[in-house]
Amino acid sequence: MYINGTWLTAQNKFTVTNPATSEVIGEAENGDRADAKAAIDAANNAFISWKKTTAYERSAILERAYSLMIDRREVLAELMTKEQGKPFKAAFNEVGYAADFFKWFAEEAKRNYGEIIPSARSDQRFLVRHEPVGVVAAITPWNYPISMITRKVAPALAAGCTVVLKPAEATPLCARAVFEILDDAGCPDGVVNMVTSLKPAPIGEEFCVNPLVKKLTFTGSTQVGKQLATLAASSMKRVSLELGGHAPFIVFDDADASHAAKGASLVKFLNAGQACISPNRIFVQRSIHDEFVGTLTKRIAKLRVGSGMNLKNNIGPLVNERAIKKVQNQVDDAINKGADLILGGQTMTNGDLKQGHFYAPTLLNNISTDMLIYTEETFGPVAAVIPFDEEDQVIDMANDTRYGLAAYVYTRDISRAMKIYEALNFGIIGVNDINPTSAAAPFGGMNQSGLGREGAREGMREYQETKLGGFSL
Repeated sequence: MYINGTWLTAQNKFTVTNPATSEVIGEAENGDRADAKAAIDAANNAFISWKKTTAYERSAILERAYSLMIDRREVLAELMTKEQGKPFKAAFNEVGYAADFFKWFAEEAKRNYGEIIPSARSDQRFLVRHEPVGVVAAITPWNYPISMITRKVAPALAAGCTVVLKPAEATPLCARAVFEILDDAGCPDGVVNMVTSLKPAPIGEEFCVNPLVKKLTFTGSTQVGKQLATLAASSMKRVSLELGGHAPFIVFDDADASHAAKGASLVKFLNAGQACISPNRIFVQRSIHDEFVGTLTKRIAKLRVGSGMNLKNNIGPLVNERAIKKVQNQVDDAINKGADLILGGQTMTNGDLKQGHFYAPTLLNNISTDMLIYTEETFGPVAAVIPFDEEDQVIDMANDTRYGLAAYVYTRDISRAMKIYEALNFGIIGVNDINPTSAAAPFGGMNQSGLGREGAREGMREYQETKLGGFSL
């Protein structure tokens, strides 16, 4: 653990394993609620001086963190592959994406502009400024174990807040590596703190009820997000939540079916489908359905499953056995209700895969609305194709979900693209684009996919209060 500028040990530790091999790759401190409280106290004490630093001072630290992360990119990527499981190339790309948040918010810190508002009175002036909210408690997930940390920590520091992090219990080693960078970059004692734990509930509860915490930011499941938001409401904390998704991927008949199928295969099987923006329901207009499915079948068949350290593999393991069971349950349910299984549909235990949590890249066709996979997020390597006929029909089907994070549309018709973009109830829309994310762009969802935005100008505003001054002359 890292509290008040010091690396600390806990009475107990827990082991960290490689999901591809089940081998132990390290251990982490099993912190408790008292450790969380100590970290919050340290952050609160440090906030007194940190909030008074200039934007240029904070920017310089974030710039150094960016440079250090880029310098250590290959080492961090290898650690991520071993701890989280994603292929090395994907891990390498994630580290670069994570570093971008340090770079972006190093600049955004210096763009913390206020404003002067004209008054109806000649003897009055309105002055608006944005000030740091205070101590931030952050909880991050295992599927993007480095970039999800920098996406929260960088804007909080840029805004002038101090931070306490609880990383996912499956990936504490990646979190430790990020905090080594922040330490080396010159963060003052107490400005950033981290508590690792195998039991997240007591830590999360302390984050929610401790009055010194002024802001809670969480990325994870909708169920847990609701629980945390309910607890945090008792003290009226600021809350931002990036929760589950159920992304539609819509392909119209004026699109290039092969090009769309290539895009679908790339984004669907990213991180073995363990991404909140992963498409869950692939809607294809009926006239190009067969061509699309044919191309998608060929592309999925070429995917190689195995350890991410083998550069020839492009599908890694799922996080644990529970994830395997969830995916299998959705696949079995779909087949039992009439879906066509084209590829996959089973766990992979042959040869070197038997010690890991691997599931075969799977393609299901002719999905219907009564199937679990139509309504539930999969978080696994299963592509589910649904034919459709009319534009209005697919809009209704795409919006038929309690989630609202990401959606994708393939069409060559600019008028249709704009109409669909406006009609879909999702926070992020990729139009002929499978990667509509960037440190410079706002990321977040509607409905039960969360509250608030990360990245971009909005990302720093999440960690600030707006203060108005009315001056009578």
